[in-house]
Amino acid sequence: MHSSETLQLSRRSLLAGSSFGLGSAALSHLLADSSGTSKLIGKAKRVIFLCMSGGPSHLETFDYKPELDKLNGQPMPESFTKGQPIAQLQGQKLKVQGHLTKFKRYGKSGQYISDFLPHTAKMADEIAIIRSMVTEQINHDPAHTFLSTGTAISGHPSMGAWITYGLGSATKNLPAFVVLTSTGGRNPQPIASRQWGAGFLPSRYQGVEFNSTGDPVHYVRSPKGIHDEQQAALVNTIKKLDKQRNNLVNNPEIQTRIAAYEMAFRMQSSVPELMALSDEPASVLEHYGAKPGDGSYASNCLLARRLAERGVRFIQLYHRGWDHHGGLVKYMNTCCSLTDRPTWALLTDLKKRGMLDETLIIWGGEFGRTPMFQGKGGAGRDHHIKGYSMWMAGGGIKGGIGYGQTDELGYHSVQDIVHVRDLHATVLHLLGLDHKRLSYQHQGLDARLTGVLPARVLHDIIT
Repeated sequence: MHSSETLQLSRRSLLAGSSFGLGSAALSHLLADSSGTSKLIGKAKRVIFLCMSGGPSHLETFDYKPELDKLNGQPMPESFTKGQPIAQLQGQKLKVQGHLTKFKRYGKSGQYISDFLPHTAKMADEIAIIRSMVTEQINHDPAHTFLSTGTAISGHPSMGAWITYGLGSATKNLPAFVVLTSTGGRNPQPIASRQWGAGFLPSRYQGVEFNSTGDPVHYVRSPKGIHDEQQAALVNTIKKLDKQRNNLVNNPEIQTRIAAYEMAFRMQSSVPELMALSDEPASVLEHYGAKPGDGSYASNCLLARRLAERGVRFIQLYHRGWDHHGGLVKYMNTCCSLTDRPTWALLTDLKKRGMLDETLIIWGGEFGRTPMFQGKGGAGRDHHIKGYSMWMAGGGIKGGIGYGQTDELGYHSVQDIVHVRDLHATVLHLLGLDHKRLSYQHQGLDARLTGVLPARVLHDIIT
């Protein structure tokens, strides 16, 4: 048989015989070299995305601008805003708002981090702070969708779905993509399931939301009076019927349904064990500041570590409450008190367990905040898309570096500008996936997470 035919047969056999493990896109990449020497080269095995929903202020976290304090209360220089849409301020006079906290240098790297984040400051030499992020959507819902899917148009796959499609699952007993949410702060914006949806990919790649309190997954427990043997027999019977139907119509959603039945059955034992935080030593619970069953961000960070240990590929935590149009100092204190220590605890726990080098951690929100005062209920800031900060750590990221800059007031990203598409391309690269090749045919086009516009991998922040 011709070598290419042998390759295609091997690919089909492997895909048909495995319900987890390598995804089809990654398997194609792995088998692309007929010599058999091609390998996945990703430095990360999994992603934990700590999404700070609402848009944390870069000017109160990571982007120190002395000039901002010098001009505090003065009219915003027109040179920054001329010709720029400032619709979110609705015709109000634009006055500079100085920093509402102090910044200091930390670590051997001397990274500037604000007093709101004393625990993150201890990680200065572990994280790469990107201070030149830009995005395209200025309102929360489309901005979340853009950050999650690379487009503001609903119906496209989320980053976690793309990664699960590309790499498959590394666990039989849990979903490959899990979402956890928490709330605390001001004006928690709603988040939609499309932000972890599969879009036009087969639905088996979508994220599964775990509840922070009560049953982690609805209906995960067996009904009263139903034993495991009875349920297993029912699942096997349905599976046989679905397989017969699939042989006739070859519908990927039938395959998804079969996989879902099997996963639900396995999760009846794996999920309760996963969620049993009380099994953790008291010292670990104290390290995170977690209380089992409280639904907090701290408990979700500890669950993220437990999910990572069990082979979950993409773990997304949303903390809602960062929309600080007014009362910024009060609500920054609230949000940071809930998230700063647990984030540090997660990173240091992964490092202690030898998992940080293979776990990519991302921290940030859908956009930043303006250098101008919003004028609502005490000092605050409005939505801002032209310059803001995020950070990354572990999984092949250089620690202790800052990348990119905004101008002297933190308004425009001006050096080494990083678009959301660049972030997506970099995440895929660190997992061993080429953002230009990871595609799925949709409506006659090869659709990608990074779309058709240019996107670049941030090699300067990669080891």
